Amino acid sequence: MAKGRHVYPKARAAMERFKEEVADEMGLLDKANSIGWDNMTTKEAGLVGGEMVRRLIKKAEKDLET
Repeated sequence: MAKGRHVYPKARAAMERFKEEVADEMGLLDKANSIGWDNMTTKEAGLVGGEMVRRLIKKAEKDLET
C-alpha cells in the first residue's frame, strides 16, 4: 500500500488484510512475506492491486443494487 494515501486512515488495517487475502489467493503472499512488498515486481503488485479494485467495485455495485 502506498504510504499515507488512505482517504480513511482507520481503514489501513482492513486494507492490509484485504491485500494479503488477495495475494494469498493469487499465490503471491509467501513471496511478499519473504522479500517484502516493496521488493515485489511491478507486475505482481499490479496484479494484486488490480484484483483488489475489481473486488471493491463489484462490492460497491452490489451494494448499490440493494
